[in-house]
Amino acid sequence: MKHSPEKSPEVPEKPAPWQLSGTGWIVALRLAPDSPIRDAFLPPDLAGRSRGVASFLMFVDYDQSACGPYRELLFIPGSLPFPDGQRHLSISRIVVSTWDSVVNGRKNWGIPKDRADFDVAYSVDGGREDRIEVSSDGRRLCSLCLEASPVPLRFPVNTSWLPRRFLGLAQRDGTRTFYFTPEASGKVRPGRVLDWKFDYTLFPDLEESVVLGAFKVESFQMTFPAATIV
Repeated sequence: MKHSPEKSPEVPEKPAPWQLSGTGWIVALRLAPDSPIRDAFLPPDLAGRSRGVASFLMFVDYDQSACGPYRELLFIPGSLPFPDGQRHLSISRIVVSTWDSVVNGRKNWGIPKDRADFDVAYSVDGGREDRIEVSSDGRRLCSLCLEASPVPLRFPVNTSWLPRRFLGLAQRDGTRTFYFTPEASGKVRPGRVLDWKFDYTLFPDLEESVVLGAFKVESFQMTFPAATIV
């Protein structure tokens, strides 16, 4: 499943910053402090060092980005210590639907993207269930069934309302560390996880985690700035 940048195809360079828009889901999770899920797919020197009240599973369907539309599924186990002496949230596993996103995501932000195939069925005709299946080389990596609340109210959210220290990300890529702070705004409504399954060899197996909350994010706008690379 893992792909190195050297094996990736040639694609047009799309340097940061990126302006993105789309829809998605955020699922906040509670993991035991010693859960092996926290260490799955992390670099060895960061294993055993994840902290935080919540971990996050995210599915995002970008209808616009610098490299065109694409989909992604990612997991953030918590915050990790980095060479600047601070703890930052960090993505341990992420798969996306296009090579353009893989190559540019690695180059711009050190995000460990791999490519996968996405089959997404959104709710229609008054339904509220979204079904997402992700596969790689014919193997199902993950399947999700998520249900949005029947309450029609959407609540505005904006990352500018939060201190920047809570939003910063850091990614290790070999000997380099990338630091960056995305900004986003949109509308959310609560939901729930109806069902999910994972192949633990391809993605962290979250079936035993405790769901703290699930939220459908609609009509969001996001900026991914240029990273500071150390």
